[in-house]
Amino acid sequence: MDALTPAVRHGDDNWTDIVNWSIQALLNAELYGITQANIDEMMSSDDPRVKRFLGVEPGNGKALGLDDKFAYNIVKQLGNYGEMFDRNLGAGSPLKIERGPNRLFSDGGLMFPMAFQ
Repeated sequence: MDALTPAVRHGDDNWTDIVNWSIQALLNAELYGITQANIDEMMSSDDPRVKRFLGVEPGNGKALGLDDKFAYNIVKQLGNYGEMFDRNLGAGSPLKIERGPNRLFSDGGLMFPMAFQ
């Protein structure tokens, strides 16, 4: 099995940042326990990390030139990383691929989300 990752055109640094942080949003959502089903409830979380991540408190989108709710919008439409993996490659797909190293580091995998500050 080969490691695969999104590719972007050389020199388009802003687009590269958006792609990278979109992936990080999927991973962080899983780490924080945010799913497509519970994301609206999580908007009222007391956890400052979750509030900032979801755009309740401003700051994350501006550096990318995006709305502060960009992570909310991604997860609301697609689910978190685990949900996407299961639906497209894992148990919920015809492929039934084990998640293996695609699990979060906290579950013994190699996926390590970068912190949203």
